[in-house]
Amino acid sequence: MSTNSVRIVTDSACDLPQAVADEWGISIVPLTIRIDGHEYVDRADLTPAEFWVKCAVSATLPETAAPPPGLFEATYRQLAAEGATSVVVINLSSGLSATMQSAQLAARDVASNGIKVTVVDSCSATLGLGVIVADCARLARGGASHDAVVERATDLATRTKVWGALDTLENLKKGGRIGGAKALLASALAIKPIIEVRDGKVEQGGKQRTRSKALAFLVETLIAAGPIENLMVMHADCSDVDAFVEMLRPHYAGQIVVGDIGPVVGTHAGRGTIGFAYSVL
Repeated sequence: MSTNSVRIVTDSACDLPQAVADEWGISIVPLTIRIDGHEYVDRADLTPAEFWVKCAVSATLPETAAPPPGLFEATYRQLAAEGATSVVVINLSSGLSATMQSAQLAARDVASNGIKVTVVDSCSATLGLGVIVADCARLARGGASHDAVVERATDLATRTKVWGALDTLENLKKGGRIGGAKALLASALAIKPIIEVRDGKVEQGGKQRTRSKALAFLVETLIAAGPIENLMVMHADCSDVDAFVEMLRPHYAGQIVVGDIGPVVGTHAGRGTIGFAYSVL
C-alpha cells in the first residue's frame, strides 16, 4: 500500500453495482428500509428484485432511515486499521436525507483518534452520487492527495446531473404527494413525469404522454448537455433498459455503467423508473 492511501466511503443510495465498488475499493454504508413493520439493511438483506416483489403486495410505501453514526464510525476505524491515511465520505444529498449528518457526527468522533475524515455533500442521489464516488475512488487509487480528492468531489457535485422518467405515479399517490383524483387523472392520460435532481433536490423536469416519448426526451436531454463524462444508466426493474442504453450509445463514446435503482430511491420513484447520470465537462 502506498504511503498516501485515501479511501472513499459512501452510502447505499449511490446505487453503484457491487462490482464497481469492489474494483475501486469503495466502502458502502447501508441505509435501512422498513416494509410492513419489517426492517431490512439495504444491499445486505434486500436486493432490488426482492424489494420490488415486497412493494407490489404492500398497501403502504416503505420507509427509509439514515445509517446511525456508529455505522459510519465503524467503517472509518476499519479503513484506518487497514492502513488508510485518510477518508473522504461522499453522501446522498443533505437536502434529501439525514445520512450526511450521521457521517459528519462519526467523523467528529474519530478525529480524536487521529483519523482524518472529510464529508462531502454530493447534492445528488442514485447514480449521480455513484458517478461522483466512482470518479473520486479512481483518483484516490491513482495516489491523489486527500485535498485533491475532496476538491474533485466538491467540483463534481456542481456539474453532475441526474435525469429520470417515472413510469407510474403510484408511489407519489401512496406517499400522499398528490391527491388521489389527480393521480387517477394523470394515469388515465398516461402522463410520464420527468424528474431532475437539481441543487440537491428532486424537481419536475417535464412530462411526456408515453414511455417512448419520455425515453426520447431523455436522449435529447443528453445530446443537449454537450460534452459529458461518466455516463451511467439506472433503472428500477425495467425490461427496456438494454434498448435505452442502445439509444444512448451513438451519443457517448465511453463505457456506460448500468445500475439498479435500489430501495432508498426506488421507494419514492417507483418501479419502472429509468434514467441516467453524467458529469458535464
